[in-house]
Amino acid sequence: MSLPHGKDFRPPWPLRSGHIQTMLSSSGVRRILLPGAAKTVLGDAEAVVVDGGGGVRLTGAHTRQKSRPQPRGLAVLFHGWEGSVDSTYVLQTGSRLLADGWDIFRLNFRDHGDSHGLNEALFHSCRIDEVVHALGEIAQRWPARPMALAGFSLGGNFALRAALQTSRVGIPLSYVLAVCPIIDPGEGLFSLEETAPWFYQAYFMRKWRHSLQVKQKAFPQHQYFEMSELKQHLRGLTEAMVLRHTDFKSLQQYLDGYSVAGDIMQAMQIPASILTAKDDPVIPVSSFEKLELPPNVELDIAPYGGHCGFIRDYGMTSFTDDYIAARFNALAAGRIETD
Repeated sequence: MSLPHGKDFRPPWPLRSGHIQTMLSSSGVRRILLPGAAKTVLGDAEAVVVDGGGGVRLTGAHTRQKSRPQPRGLAVLFHGWEGSVDSTYVLQTGSRLLADGWDIFRLNFRDHGDSHGLNEALFHSCRIDEVVHALGEIAQRWPARPMALAGFSLGGNFALRAALQTSRVGIPLSYVLAVCPIIDPGEGLFSLEETAPWFYQAYFMRKWRHSLQVKQKAFPQHQYFEMSELKQHLRGLTEAMVLRHTDFKSLQQYLDGYSVAGDIMQAMQIPASILTAKDDPVIPVSSFEKLELPPNVELDIAPYGGHCGFIRDYGMTSFTDDYIAARFNALAAGRIETD
């Protein structure tokens, strides 16, 4: 059976609008309309804490499959910025893979979900070491194989960067798939500020400010930001965070720190797939078109889909579920080479 590709995604009008796809992707309407089967990963899920190294603790949820005598493997899912293990797209993808016989592990990044009180230092996008360390513990504690990883948006960026390291540190990751990952953070930040409609930046800033307020309440003895800094827009608040809470000397240095642009992914040692949409209003498609990729990295640019949308119909189901499941199942069946 051939694998689905981005060109196969042809939603009906008006779902061909990238803005509608993007807005629906995380909307409450979608969560309400999704069938119960899209939330089955929540049943029997075990809430866990995993070691991120150096005293860092990250939260997650593990669900064992029950449809097969043995699992196809372990599927690890990464949410996007200010999402969580309970984000609609994570639940929907996790439920589909669970039905196909995969054990599922959903990981929260630092300060996501309800984990703000676990670590005093703030989350930022260059905290890749703790995520890689957590992947190593996940691999040890839940040994179903093969182990495959999928991430969305910023989670897709984390997934690609983690996969660049897992072979070097001995983590048995076999495959990684990123949906609309951030490629060049500097270009993405500029896009949100200058070319994307204002409501995207407003949406992300509202969620980020709320998260920072929750963090402040968790550690009242620590002043994370001045009130004047919290009132700034995306670039200003990000720069304040970088200078206050990281060792980077400038905003650009920080943005370069989690870039996977140019030829960075030439070092990828395992099979990888990147799915994005030409009409993504958040991450410019030009970032993907400029990538220099090795043969084991598949780049798939769909004509439609928006940012992490790919909503197939008015039932709010997503093409990405079939896309991810088909590739994970092919991996389990030995039809994706991992050597």
